[in-house]
Amino acid sequence: MRHLLTLEDWSREQIAEAIAMAREVKAHPAKYADSLRGKTLCMIFEKPSLRTRLSFETGMTQLGGHAIYYDTSRSPLGAGKESIGDTMQTMCRYVDIIMARLFKHEDLLEMAKYATVPLINALTNYSHPGQIIADLQTVEEHLGRLEGLKIAYFGDAFNNVTHSLMFACPKMGMHLVVACPEGAEYEPDPAVLASAQKFAAAAGVPLEVVHDAAEAARGADVLYTDSWMSYHIPPEQKEARVAKFSPYRVTEELLGLAKPSAVFLNCLPAIRGMEQTAGVIDGPQSVVFDEAENRMHVHKALMLLLLREAGRI
Repeated sequence: MRHLLTLEDWSREQIAEAIAMAREVKAHPAKYADSLRGKTLCMIFEKPSLRTRLSFETGMTQLGGHAIYYDTSRSPLGAGKESIGDTMQTMCRYVDIIMARLFKHEDLLEMAKYATVPLINALTNYSHPGQIIADLQTVEEHLGRLEGLKIAYFGDAFNNVTHSLMFACPKMGMHLVVACPEGAEYEPDPAVLASAQKFAAAAGVPLEVVHDAAEAARGADVLYTDSWMSYHIPPEQKEARVAKFSPYRVTEELLGLAKPSAVFLNCLPAIRGMEQTAGVIDGPQSVVFDEAENRMHVHKALMLLLLREAGRI
């Protein structure tokens, strides 16, 4: 049974297959309108979401299937009255595929131990694989390729988006530079970095962590940032985090150091004046809403590929 838990486990070929399928279903939606008729997706939500819920639920509807929204805060699982194992073993008797948006990656791994249907990681504190596949689809659409491009990430690097970029970009032949403040709470997880460096060495591409935003931006094809105040960050930390991350704000000046053809990504939500200026996110090089749309196409592709491999369609 193949799941999508982290892109650390997926090969270059599997990532490329998902991107290709996403582009196919985006280009020919009518061709896939009945592909998942009679199939049911259970969407487990521990963390709130706009794009994840809408993209999965709309995507499943467009494929002819049905999606169930399962809020753990109103469930035996969330109340601690039922174990993850019992929940999953029961759920897999009812549905064909499951996605989970959770706080702890360890809980996702526990779910995978009991899952007898495909399981998709829709976000944990460690990994956000579907987002990064959508990001790569968006870059490929706008720049025509992935291999050989330089992608620069700015801001909070101890997070799921950065980790997933580090797993995926080297495998796709991309030069990744992560620009972040010094300190264990801001830099990538050392275990992730070590794993990603192996992928980069195997692909023969650079992977760097730097503390100078201008150095990262210079000559880049893609500039990427993410929220400084993720859901798990207490509000009282905002002032200190803004002070720490301000040198990594993506401004027009920083974007000007990249190639003229460069595109700007933010997986959203975004706050203008924090992670980026309004001039950047609302400017002509921003492709953030193409990126958001592509979440739906990637989720459709993942459901089709995983269900097909599982022999359920």
